[in-house]
Amino acid sequence: MRVLTTKEQWFGNIRGDILAGIVVALALIPEAIAFSIIAGVDPMIGLYASFCIAVTIAIVGGRPGMISAATGAMALLMVTLVADYGLQYLFAATILTGILQILFGVFKFARFMKFIPRSVMVGFVNALAILIFMAQLEQFVDATWGMYAMVAGALAIIMGSKTPGYAGGSKELQAWY
Repeated sequence: MRVLTTKEQWFGNIRGDILAGIVVALALIPEAIAFSIIAGVDPMIGLYASFCIAVTIAIVGGRPGMISAATGAMALLMVTLVADYGLQYLFAATILTGILQILFGVFKFARFMKFIPRSVMVGFVNALAILIFMAQLEQFVDATWGMYAMVAGALAIIMGSKTPGYAGGSKELQAWY
């Protein structure tokens, strides 16, 4: 195994790293704002949190495909926490989540993922999509026809996609047609 020097690690792929940073930043901003709204907190809090997570991952390193930002599952779970107990408990829950993730990594809990059936994971993701959709339904009230046209266009793109791994290209969705 080749040991990389610090210079090779940090400056080995400047062009790719800058491009990846721009893409992630452009995707992260609307995601952070949307999940903040779903969770019932100020969007600036979501932007600050996402920025801190991104900088931390950039410094300590990550893995390809690793999720290092707010997720829909966490946003949906935090709605009642923020509503019942306030923003202070959201901060404490976030710190506790980070500690649990570190412990799961130390004790190699990922090896137990093979015992979770694929149907359970697909069901969880589908339920999450339904909950996110339901959380956004209130935005449809008194909307203009342009918004409905954009939603219809987005759904047409998703349903027409034949790329494996995406909603339109998944085997489950293709079998449903």
